[in-house]
Amino acid sequence: MRIVGNKTLIGIDESGRGPIAGPVAVGVFVVFNEKWMVKFRGVKESKQLSRKSREVWYEKILKFRQENVCDFAVNMMPAEHIDKYGISKCVQRGIDRGLRQLAKRDSITAESRILLDGLLRAPENYKYQKTIIGGDRKEKVIALASICAKVARDRFMLKMNDRFPQYGFDKHKGYGTKVHYAAIAIHGPSKLHRLTFL
Repeated sequence: MRIVGNKTLIGIDESGRGPIAGPVAVGVFVVFNEKWMVKFRGVKESKQLSRKSREVWYEKILKFRQENVCDFAVNMMPAEHIDKYGISKCVQRGIDRGLRQLAKRDSITAESRILLDGLLRAPENYKYQKTIIGGDRKEKVIALASICAKVARDRFMLKMNDRFPQYGFDKHKGYGTKVHYAAIAIHGPSKLHRLTFL
C-alpha cells in the first residue's frame, strides 16, 4: 500500500546536458516510503555504472514499480526546444512535467520531500526540497533518477541511429566526439542536432 505525503522521497536528475545532438532527459524518481530505499542498496549514479549495469538497475526499478514500491517519470526535451529556449529552461520544463505526471498518478503530493542534483529546483509549491551539489553521488534517490533518465535517453538515441546511421549515435549517443564532428562535416547536421551547440 502506498504511503504518499511527507514519507515519500523524490529524486530528480537530468541526462544529456552536454551532447551536441539529441534531447535532454529529466528523470523524476519517487519511493513511496523512504525506509524502502534499502531495496536499492548498492545503486550508484548513472555515470559510475556500465551500460549493462544501468539496464539491470532499470529492470529492477520496473519490477519495484509493479510491486508499488516506487514510480518514476522521464521527460525528454528535443533539440529544437533546446535551441529555442536554452538548455536550462528545457531542464526546468522537464522537472515540472515529471512532477505533474506523478501527481496526476497520485504518486506524490506537495508534502513529498524532494532532493535535486546540482543547481536544479522544483516548483515553489513543493516546500520540502533540497538542491545538492554532486547529489547524484551522495543520494541514492537522485542516482535512481539519473539511471532512469540515462537509460531512457540512451534507448532513444539507439532508435535514432536506425534513422540516421551516418552519425554513429549508437556509439556516442550524441556527444561531441571526433567521429561525430567528422560525420557532421560530411553529412551536415540532422534535425536531432542542437545547432546552438555546434
